[in-house]
Amino acid sequence: MREITLSQAVNEAIAEEMRRDPTTFLLGEDVAEAGTPFKVLSGLVEEFGTDRIIDTPISEPGFMGMAVGAAMTGTRPIVDLMFGDFLFLVMDQLCNQAAKQSYMSGGKLEVPLTLRTNLGATRRSAAQHSQSLQALVCHIPGLKVAMPSSAYEAKGLMKTAIRDNNPVVIIEDKLMYQEKAAVPEEEYLIPFGEAAVLRSGRDITLIATSSMVQVALKAADTLAADGIEVEVIDPRTLVPLDEETLVSSVRKTSRAMVIDEGHQNYGITGEIASRVAEKAFYYLDAPVQRFGAMDVPVPFSPVLEDLTVPTAEAVAERARAAVEGRLDDVA
Repeated sequence: MREITLSQAVNEAIAEEMRRDPTTFLLGEDVAEAGTPFKVLSGLVEEFGTDRIIDTPISEPGFMGMAVGAAMTGTRPIVDLMFGDFLFLVMDQLCNQAAKQSYMSGGKLEVPLTLRTNLGATRRSAAQHSQSLQALVCHIPGLKVAMPSSAYEAKGLMKTAIRDNNPVVIIEDKLMYQEKAAVPEEEYLIPFGEAAVLRSGRDITLIATSSMVQVALKAADTLAADGIEVEVIDPRTLVPLDEETLVSSVRKTSRAMVIDEGHQNYGITGEIASRVAEKAFYYLDAPVQRFGAMDVPVPFSPVLEDLTVPTAEAVAERARAAVEGRLDDVA
């Protein structure tokens, strides 16, 4: 099987869906001529033209509102939000309008809209361009939320998102665009709500999202040298969440840690940890651990920024402490 980058996988998914359905179009800042600042969409405007790959003014609320209206009236827009931090600018259109239309119309109106954006620190982009805000959109009923951890997931989840008749937010890690993975040439889709067990183990379950999946896998390699068998699970979608796979794994291993690059307080780690604790309580030999980003604005200073995000070394240390029954020794 060929290997392509996550960037190429996203590009392929969008191109294939635009060829399949002429009502699908894409809009956002610098998406046509520039192909986005990360060059993810390079080449699409040459194939589909500026009627379907549309450069917008720097007005996120404006073009998000246009996309919601377009989705309600028979098209399938893909909105490119240059940085995930700009979610704050489109919350009314996304959360008050797109997320609620089906419910408020008794199912008569659908909003088949895909919003693609990104997350992630350690790119030296400072506090306003480095946040991981997935918890914001997961909190809103009516939105689906997907977080690919590799090129394979990125393509399959993007195609599923575009075909969904509900608004979907798909969040990519901006540092992973050049990372390669095996991706089939033939068409495939990844169903929402199906987690992937990436590594089997018996001692502890690591539930990791997006960029933290690779962190968890590296930690598992480190722990394997000490005879600790780690199970690593990628939920793929946070809404809907595959509780059955997560809980089944924790019932087997009796220990769990949830790792996410969003801030730890009131975040994704707490929600997943709570669900696991509620449904696997009598199987647990240790408290379910949360490991998110430090609860501070993301620093610009490289030496400070690197300290705010979970690392493989820190994950391995905490997991080892859980298995050995000495969690009190870990800060």
